[in-house]
Amino acid sequence: MGVAQRPVLIAIDGPAGAGKSATAREVAVRLGLPYLDTGAMYRAVALLAARAGLGAELDAAGREAVVELARRLDVRFLGDPRNLRVAVEGEDVTGALRAPEVSRMASVVSAIPEVRREMVRRQRELAALAGGVVEGRDIGTVVFPDATLKVFLTAAPEVRAQRRFDELSARGVVARWESVAAEQRERDLRDSTRPDSPLKPADGAVIVDSSRLSLAEVVDAVVALLPPTP
Repeated sequence: MGVAQRPVLIAIDGPAGAGKSATAREVAVRLGLPYLDTGAMYRAVALLAARAGLGAELDAAGREAVVELARRLDVRFLGDPRNLRVAVEGEDVTGALRAPEVSRMASVVSAIPEVRREMVRRQRELAALAGGVVEGRDIGTVVFPDATLKVFLTAAPEVRAQRRFDELSARGVVARWESVAAEQRERDLRDSTRPDSPLKPADGAVIVDSSRLSLAEVVDAVVALLPPTP
């Protein structure tokens, strides 16, 4: 009897604005694999925390409240990778998850170890059987260190800030470029210096700089890195 083949699992990590979500979606479509946006899971917790009146400065009681929200989180992903919708407790919150205040809160809640442990548990359950393309900030280092392919997608800070600014403008959100860039620098610092699962390339990860590449070129580069099927 032959050994069962492990499902293909591609881990794409990187800082905000590197193009992880767009790249992961297109790679999933190209290869016919499921797509998992782990950042949306943290944003969902952040949205619930914000709605509960919790701010970025959390005391012990606030942190415990956020942990409880994570444990009770009812989040579902609907649709195909290119048109993914996120529902929390039955409500479509896809647009709300991209709000600047939710982005700020997501960076705060994702630094809480108990929240990360709960999200990692769920992420492993979701991708364990079918594999897929999973994007986030600790997928190759913590969630799936034995992934088939580990990619660390990055871009120059000013390029990432411009992408975020353009995204907000396209959604009708009025923002100053300087404020967007400053907020990104703060998030980069929090993500890379947090004690639990700091943002960094995983062992064996291939670093792809998307600064001067189109989305199609980034997708081509990632797909080309996938080891041939035995």
